[in-house]
Amino acid sequence: MKKLAIIFVLLIIPLQANAYEGFNKIVKYDRYFSKYSKRYFGPGFDWRYFKAQAIAESRLKANAKSHVGALGIMQIMPRTFKDIASKNPYVQGGITRPRWNIAAGIYYNRTLWKEWKARRPFQDRINFMFGSYNAGKGNIIKAQRIAGKQFLNENLWESIEQTLPKVTGKNSGETIGYIKKINKIKEVLK
Repeated sequence: MKKLAIIFVLLIIPLQANAYEGFNKIVKYDRYFSKYSKRYFGPGFDWRYFKAQAIAESRLKANAKSHVGALGIMQIMPRTFKDIASKNPYVQGGITRPRWNIAAGIYYNRTLWKEWKARRPFQDRINFMFGSYNAGKGNIIKAQRIAGKQFLNENLWESIEQTLPKVTGKNSGETIGYIKKINKIKEVLK
């Protein structure tokens, strides 16, 4: 019986790892991920982080709508989109148009990226940015405060993983899973 369980697990792991490889064939939005990544993060930043985020958010579906009202490929709340469009002259179209949804999502990531400039490893900064996108910057800051009180390094994402449940309860699992999913998807994108 144990042998069967081990064989089953060994068979399923490669399937899970390859579950996102099919998104390499969907390239119709890659030019937008690349263009706006360069515009807001510079030419050296790997745009595939944002494609991975969009896959995690909407599976690259332009007409996606969440139960809380987030829209489009990057799953942006209409109020957030309106705020971004008012501050950013490069966002010229509507929230449901893929180009502008992607541009606004990457621009919003840039505003979050700037918030997490304390010394930390690059991957942790990425995780803080995406964690803020998902859970809200305020919740991540609260988790940081708790981490500091528990003598954990508040600038490392692993500390936030430990303390976020004290802030957002069971919803912390969604945020932690979201970060892991983005990183897993990013690994398979070419």
